[in-house]
Amino acid sequence: MIVDERLVTYINSLENGNTEILNQIEKEALRDLVPIVRKEMQSFLKVLLSLKRPERILEVGTAVGFSAILMAEYDPVDCQITTIENYEKRIPIAKENFRRAGKEEQITLLEGDATDILKTLDTPYDMIFMDAAKGQYIHFMPDILRLLKEGGVLVSDNVLQDGDIIESRFAVTRRNRTIHKRMREYLYELTHTEELSTCVLPIGDGITVSVKR
Repeated sequence: MIVDERLVTYINSLENGNTEILNQIEKEALRDLVPIVRKEMQSFLKVLLSLKRPERILEVGTAVGFSAILMAEYDPVDCQITTIENYEKRIPIAKENFRRAGKEEQITLLEGDATDILKTLDTPYDMIFMDAAKGQYIHFMPDILRLLKEGGVLVSDNVLQDGDIIESRFAVTRRNRTIHKRMREYLYELTHTEELSTCVLPIGDGITVSVKR
């Protein structure tokens, strides 16, 4: 928790909630211990979608499809979403959730390693949402920059690692040191790349919002 837990609980209590299908999928994901975007991130995405009104969205990291469905539900325009997932066990669940939500024509799921799939894409996107393996963000970045439309928005989730990002790599558990190092590199690149204007926000587990100049 990078923000006082009581404050987050209060902020989340002000949220108006989601559609019935999203509430059901969220309940199932929490029951099955599948990570999905946190309440405060859900609220942020809804506002961003209303402001940006993206027609083409790319998501890296589908899980069970919750965030893709949320974006499809709350984008004011009839958007098309492409989402990438590599974990075989979650792919059929995501597809079934898209069907349940009536979004199978609006959301295209690409199966496989995002490192390979991103290289095959060539259409620019108005918005890109990064929510995959955190240690891979830095490796995705060249293709993400290539695919992000001028004036497009890149949102990256879970970048502050429950506050561990500010710690020395030796203060982080050994198994998390590689992710810690790569995420620091990613944050540096986002904030120092001339193509992007980036801010880092303590929402959820930390997010970045970048606009391509």
